[in-house]
Amino acid sequence: QVQLVESGGGLVQTGDSLRLSCAASGRSLSDYAMGWFRQAPGKDREFVANINWNGAVTAYADSMKGRFTISRDNAKNMGYLQMNNLKPEDTAEYYCAAGLRVSSVLSEFPYRGQGTQVTVSS
Repeated sequence: QVQLVESGGGLVQTGDSLRLSCAASGRSLSDYAMGWFRQAPGKDREFVANINWNGAVTAYADSMKGRFTISRDNAKNMGYLQMNNLKPEDTAEYYCAAGLRVSSVLSEFPYRGQGTQVTVSS
């Protein structure tokens, strides 16, 4: 199975950018589709974006379209989430996940990291 570790979170101001990274180990990331999810305090975990095994197909939640970009580098066993024009409502713990199917549903991604916190101040 694959292990995932996120990094790149932090405290930023409205309008700033961050790039989150997801480092995979234990197995080739190219065996999996990837997704990013987030969870704000007091809310359920929600879908952010997904990408198929070779990066050719991506999808985003409506509120992230045009601001977030998901990508991957299978040669480095890495996944990424570029987040631009951040807003206070983007404040959440962000998780990367891997699974055999491209989906917006968290249960389709059995392998998940521990998360990285993103805080956007107004």
